[in-house]
Amino acid sequence: MTNRNRNIALIIGFFVAILVCFQLAFSKTFELKSEYQKLSNEYLQFQNIPKQLSILKQKEQFYDSLLTINQLKDSSIQNSLLNTINNYAQTNNLKVSSFLKPHVNIKNEELTIKTYQFILEGDYNTIINLIYHLEQKTKFGEIINLQFEKKKNFKTGNYFLQASVLLKSLE
Repeated sequence: MTNRNRNIALIIGFFVAILVCFQLAFSKTFELKSEYQKLSNEYLQFQNIPKQLSILKQKEQFYDSLLTINQLKDSSIQNSLLNTINNYAQTNNLKVSSFLKPHVNIKNEELTIKTYQFILEGDYNTIINLIYHLEQKTKFGEIINLQFEKKKNFKTGNYFLQASVLLKSLE
């Protein structure tokens, strides 16, 4: 065998030895290193769980306090709105003559617009105070239409003020 053939055989043998070493030792080392990094990341995530849990509990308390402030209990917005209107009407000599089923308009999967329509009877200042209370003190939504109409009760001959209200709520 000549020197040239020996050198070629030596180079080919060297590359074969590198491939065999890679297959037997290096590839397993790289797999173990990637598994170690993955487990290290999971360990760090699990160390942060108590901190994340306390942050989530604080957020829950904050949102519960917002619901309490805005008079939204565990019931639906419609029930809370009707309850608020009835409570205000009882204390301020106001009459709720109708409260219709809400009209639902879905813009996309995430945004639902509900429009509530109700009719109130009473004096002007009381109705305006209720509207102010609904928009500013509670966060049910915004009043998009308020229409006043003077009507006559033909049995008694008295006039009364009737207000038709549309309230838009985003959910």
